[in-house]
Amino acid sequence: MKNHFIKIPLILLLLVSAFTFAQNNRIKTTENIGWYNFFGTVKLNDKWGLHTEYQWRRNNFITDWQQSLLRVGVNYQLNPRILLRAGYAWIETFPYGEIPINGLGRDFTEHRIFEMVQLSHKEGLVDLSHRFMLEQRFVGRYTSPNITKEDDFPLLHRMRYMIRLQVPLKGREMKDNTPYAALYDEIFIGFGKNVNANVFDQNRIGVLLGYRFDKNFRLEAGYLNQTVQFGRQINGQNIFQNNNGFIINANLNIDASKKKE
Repeated sequence: MKNHFIKIPLILLLLVSAFTFAQNNRIKTTENIGWYNFFGTVKLNDKWGLHTEYQWRRNNFITDWQQSLLRVGVNYQLNPRILLRAGYAWIETFPYGEIPINGLGRDFTEHRIFEMVQLSHKEGLVDLSHRFMLEQRFVGRYTSPNITKEDDFPLLHRMRYMIRLQVPLKGREMKDNTPYAALYDEIFIGFGKNVNANVFDQNRIGVLLGYRFDKNFRLEAGYLNQTVQFGRQINGQNIFQNNNGFIINANLNIDASKKKE
């Protein structure tokens, strides 16, 4: 059963990737990015918790803005292998790169509501997680080049799936003072009446080396590839942006459920 559970998402990733990369009618650009991320979790009791994160996303590795992303949520641990989360994100996207995402070359705001299910299990030395997300995105746009502030926030829907594999580089399990390696792939699919040219929205691949200092703190860094398809076209051609760079993640867990003795 576990093997089938792993194979189905992998087959989905391969089929969608094959479909998108088979297209020839496209404009391609390349950027160098650096993502610097903080993830914080506060455990309130055995079931409930809070999730916080901030992602400082830069172009030209560090010198220019790409995006600013703030996300907060509520966690519910259904059982040791299933985590549920729902919350809100505030994103600012900037006019970076050779071709900006916004057709007017302007920054824009996005307000996002999301729901997530994360499934975790272990196969030998490998810790696997499968993250499924639904997003309701209110993406700001300018209805006229004469205005200076977004005046419309149409609703866009997106689903995401990420598979992550993690292996300890010392011993047979993750514990304190353990280095590890991780690999993940996440695909984004747009849907709904307001979806534009990008049903395939983007794909992210990460290869990381990390260190678990203790159960409360992990630090990891590595290579990130982000392929983005814009929601608009130029002269009837789809726009694909291929971003390569590095990523640094700091993960902090706080247990606020402990009673004072």
